[in-house]
Amino acid sequence: MLFMLRIDVSIPPEMPQAEKDKLRERENARAAEYINEGTLIRIWRIVGRVANFSVWEAPTLEALHDKVSALPMFPYMKIDVTPLINHPATEVAEARNSSAAVRKK
Repeated sequence: MLFMLRIDVSIPPEMPQAEKDKLRERENARAAEYINEGTLIRIWRIVGRVANFSVWEAPTLEALHDKVSALPMFPYMKIDVTPLINHPATEVAEARNSSAAVRKK
C-alpha cells in the first residue's frame, strides 16, 4: 500500500545545538536506510518550514507505524497519513512517463 505523509517537525528550541546536529544525522541515516529498502519512495521539503511531504510503501498501517515511529525525530513530529490508491488516469500517466524515459535514452 502507498501512503502520503505530511510530517511537521518541532525540535525544542532549548535542545543544545550539538544534540540537534546528532539527531539530524541519525534521522538522515534512517531515511537513507528506508529509501534503500524501498519503504520511503520519495520525499520533498516544504519551503519555509521544517516539514516534508513523502510517499511511503508498507503492507499495512501497522507496518508503516512501526517504520515511522522508529525515526529518531519521531517524538518531535506531527504526522498526517493519507492512504493512496490509483486514480483512473494513473495508467495514462505511467504510460506517458515510461515512453518519455525511453525517448530520453
